[in-house]
Amino acid sequence: MDDSHIVVVGAGLAGLVAARHLAADGADVTVVERRDEVGGRVRTRTKDGFTLDRGFQVLLTDYPSVRRELDLDALDLRRFTPGATLCRPSRRSVLSDPLRDIESVVDSLRNPEITTSDKLRTLALRQDVSTRDEAEIFDGPDRSIRAHLRDWGFSEDYIEHFVAPFYGGITLDRSLSTSKRVFEYTFKMLSTGSTAVPAAGMQAIPEQLADSARDEGATIRLGERVESVQSDADGAVVTTGRESIEADALVVATDPKEARRLTGVESIPTDARGCVTQYYTLPSGSGLDAGKRIMLNVADPDPNTIVPLSTVAPEYAPGGTELLNATFLGSAVQDESEDSLFEKTRRTLEAWYPERYFDDLELLHTDYVSFAQFSQPPGVHDSLPGARDPNGRTYLAGDYTAWSSIHGAMRSGREAADAIRRDLPN
Repeated sequence: MDDSHIVVVGAGLAGLVAARHLAADGADVTVVERRDEVGGRVRTRTKDGFTLDRGFQVLLTDYPSVRRELDLDALDLRRFTPGATLCRPSRRSVLSDPLRDIESVVDSLRNPEITTSDKLRTLALRQDVSTRDEAEIFDGPDRSIRAHLRDWGFSEDYIEHFVAPFYGGITLDRSLSTSKRVFEYTFKMLSTGSTAVPAAGMQAIPEQLADSARDEGATIRLGERVESVQSDADGAVVTTGRESIEADALVVATDPKEARRLTGVESIPTDARGCVTQYYTLPSGSGLDAGKRIMLNVADPDPNTIVPLSTVAPEYAPGGTELLNATFLGSAVQDESEDSLFEKTRRTLEAWYPERYFDDLELLHTDYVSFAQFSQPPGVHDSLPGARDPNGRTYLAGDYTAWSSIHGAMRSGREAADAIRRDLPN
């Protein structure tokens, strides 16, 4: 591909991975991004010395594309303790991974929320998914997460008290109507790897990818929106607000709605799952005892989770303070005021910790994220578009060509680059 000019539209994870691989192959690569920063949906801001990721996002370190595309040591990861703290009014209990968190084995075995049979079934399920790779899981028969767990014989209490809030946080779907393929593969990754955040925030991930792409020779142009694209068997033309750019090939790596607008590919999914994430501060020594675990709301869906972020990553908060976040699911919360959501979190914490008041809890920031993932009902992955679905020399890169995840996004970028490598003349 020496001397081929390739334009990548979008500087999210998929576009940056595609750009790096194409540039490494010798192509002249230009990335055009409408925002003033890289990252797409993976972004971080700082406010009053606090590090705030856009919505609650984490990195699963055992994703194959994560290990292939990222320098994890350079990200200086801060890791969560496996498992979760299950919370309801006046009671909190630990459910952890007995194979990776030896210190919590006794607490997990005594957890009153989960029966011994469910714990044994969880180990059996772990063994089952460990024998299958990603392709086998996503090519297999599909049903909802809830139906799948019932088929395995899990109790309704286990499904409601652990899986609904925990995997509801991953799939943004506490009803568990999402494809069981997503559940199985993320369960596999959680069983073998760590859940973590970079010390500098999640945006360190796309920034590292952008630096790698630039090191290979790619050019990244920020703050420039693409108005339209045209493509045929000989090449492509990208029209921005400033100019028309001719290219030998084009990668559209934008969000799903924009990708469908630019390419006309109707199989790009645009039904969305959203969330609202709030960030709060407390003085140091708040007395929360969850350690580095996610806190699951067993009794109520609002909020679904509360996370002691600065306990996991002390760099996220200035000295003398603690940083928490809470995530709310469902479409209705998009219209709810931030003050109302804040009060729900404060009342929830006071119910979980009746020995203290939370008058010192302060709201720092609210993120309303209407499109965090594309909806993934059973069977959706069988109809997703491929990299070559657009006409001519236009290619797609985005998690909507694989499945909604950081891994899916980065994998799709590599697959788009591989397709161009095979299609363009040497």
